[in-house]
Amino acid sequence: MKRRHLLRLGTAASLAAIFPSARAQGWPERPLRLVVGFPPGQSSDLAARNYAAAMAKALGQAIVVDNKPGANGSLGAQEVKAARADGYTLLFGTSGQLSINPALYRRLPFDPLVDFDPVGLLVSGPLFLVAHPAFPAHGVQELLALAKAKPGAIDYGSGGNGVTGHFAMEMLQAMAGVRLNHIPYNGSPAALNDLMAGRISLMMESGQACLPHAKAGRLKVLACSSAHRAAAYPTVPPVAEQGLPDFDVVAWNGMMVPVGTPAAIRERLHAAIRQASADPLVVDSLRAAGAEPGTSESPAQFHRFLQAEIAKWKKVVAQNGITPT
Repeated sequence: MKRRHLLRLGTAASLAAIFPSARAQGWPERPLRLVVGFPPGQSSDLAARNYAAAMAKALGQAIVVDNKPGANGSLGAQEVKAARADGYTLLFGTSGQLSINPALYRRLPFDPLVDFDPVGLLVSGPLFLVAHPAFPAHGVQELLALAKAKPGAIDYGSGGNGVTGHFAMEMLQAMAGVRLNHIPYNGSPAALNDLMAGRISLMMESGQACLPHAKAGRLKVLACSSAHRAAAYPTVPPVAEQGLPDFDVVAWNGMMVPVGTPAAIRERLHAAIRQASADPLVVDSLRAAGAEPGTSESPAQFHRFLQAEIAKWKKVVAQNGITPT
């Protein structure tokens, strides 16, 4: 009796070990779902749709973008966290959602390093500090002079509390010793609309979302957030060249899947990302916005990158006296 019981346990364990491999061999057999934790029209949504189209060609299955906005991407992340680890539900994560949120919030409903398995880096690029055309400042130093003369009087918008643009503006204030008035919106499209209408004065946003408006004269660009000038707008100096030499913020997107997703599926997804990163649709749209396709060598390397990003933002929070909520 005992021997038969042990044999059954051994057989079950063997089948459990084999099943993920067998499941991965037939994957994908139906369309995939790519969850974006932000509204349609936001920069992450636009990049996700281009990647979805390019990766679908590589995988031979459609990839449907599913917007689940709310709580700076937390609702979308929870949706993927709760999904089956079968490779059919993917998260198009953002730097704010996956690396800044853990530094800003004590009780985040997910842990990026525990509740997900990494797949790969998708997008990396600077943000742009943009203003309404009538705003009197034409650069960072003029902006800081106005802010010091009228503390808290200048309104700036963001796509929500904790997004990368919000945190970049908090860093700017902390490093310069000024105070602006933050107005969070439910997604960056709404904030950009109010900025162009003159209801707010400033915003730090991705090039994909704001540069077309700047080139059309509806906004003016004061600076970029990276340490070096952006290829898409080389005439605009970075914040680091305008009096704050240590300022360097880069926004990124990365793909995650529910923890426990078979390694073979994650490797196939990573290979599809690498193939999509060379697709002209993806490359041209990203470079027009001053960004670049992701360059992670493997899911493991992306995991190390995420660990370093979370550690970096926690250090920034501590150094700049920002209190986690």
